[in-house]
Amino acid sequence: MTKDQKVVAIQEIKDLLQDAKVVYVADLDGLNAAKSSDFRRQAFKQNIKVKVVKNTLLQKAMEQIDGVDFSEMFETFKGNSALMVAETANAPAKLIKDFRKKEEKPALKSAFVQETFYVGDNNLDALVSIKSKEEMIGEIIGLLQSPIQRVVSALQNKPETVEAKAEEAAPAVEETPAESAPEAAAESTEETPSAE
Repeated sequence: MTKDQKVVAIQEIKDLLQDAKVVYVADLDGLNAAKSSDFRRQAFKQNIKVKVVKNTLLQKAMEQIDGVDFSEMFETFKGNSALMVAETANAPAKLIKDFRKKEEKPALKSAFVQETFYVGDNNLDALVSIKSKEEMIGEIIGLLQSPIQRVVSALQNKPETVEAKAEEAAPAVEETPAESAPEAAAESTEETPSAE
């Protein structure tokens, strides 16, 4: 690779990383061309950019990115490396885990997600369990809607309840004066003679 080609390659990596919030470096070594192609196709469907890179060029590109110190990841840049950049925090981890149901690779080397570094394949499950922004928003909306749905349901059922209570109370109110009137009249006639 000539010096100019290296400069171009570093710039391409920098362009990928520039505003990336989710960066994974995986080991695809051992995947044949068909499996590697299948992995890339699945990544494309999930809006994950995958680029096989030279470790030295990846490190140089990361060193030139302002605002993020990727140095914690550098120790994992050995052997074959594939750079994965995504919008959703757990998407690359889920892709790797799903792909590993059939294959030994890819293996997670390191990741930068939500301003935190994860080094080593043992962090894959933790990365899979990270909720995406959309999942978090969905859960929050669900939590907010739950009390609102109960209130709406109560309000929708309230007119029926009020009418039922009014119907129950109305006959009792009507019967009470009718029954108590003769008793009151009897009491007043009994009291009147004794008063004389």
